[in-house]
Amino acid sequence: MEKPVIHRRLTNVFQLILIIGAVAAVWEQQWLAAVVTVGIIVITFFPVLLARRYDVHVPPDFELLAIGFVFATLFLGEVRGYYTRFWWWDIALHAGSGFLLGIIGFLLVYVLNETEDIGVHMKPAFVAFFAFLFALGMGALWEIVEFGMDTFFGMNMQKAMLGDPSGLTDTMCDLLVDALGALVIGVLGYGYIKTKATESFLERWIDAFIKSNPQLFRRRR
Repeated sequence: MEKPVIHRRLTNVFQLILIIGAVAAVWEQQWLAAVVTVGIIVITFFPVLLARRYDVHVPPDFELLAIGFVFATLFLGEVRGYYTRFWWWDIALHAGSGFLLGIIGFLLVYVLNETEDIGVHMKPAFVAFFAFLFALGMGALWEIVEFGMDTFFGMNMQKAMLGDPSGLTDTMCDLLVDALGALVIGVLGYGYIKTKATESFLERWIDAFIKSNPQLFRRRR
């Protein structure tokens, strides 16, 4: 699947900024920032690796959104300190993570549900519920990562605040926002399975994913 020119250029811009950021971090001897930035660069190549190694093609819009999200979360948020500069940055990105993880969870179980080689057939409500739980579970796993980084490396990923040095308030707010984003995707996914309409961005992305990966969707007769 050929990626539109605008998507390729924007992805290249993200990667160039990350490379410059990694070089600057090494120059300033900020080793943790350098390692994190290099890790983000590797993540931006995951869609290419999926296509070449497993013949699984990610829709360009979703690929660009995912790369932009990782860039905004880890590079701008953690490395460049946007979480402390802008009070709304953490809330916006956790809502975005609920959306993205909900879509990934929905596609995972939807592939299983629509592949005739796998003897599984789940009702639309369960598929939507799985997408919700997947996003919420991954959000909880990320909070554990934040706790570990704060505990063992002296970081402040949990954004401990005055009056709440434990970071519990930040953690619970993050999970609530994750849940709201995941809930929206679950509802839209349920509507997609029930109607097969193409009225929302989620439904368009699902249709694009199916058309790009027909080998994953050998329908039951």
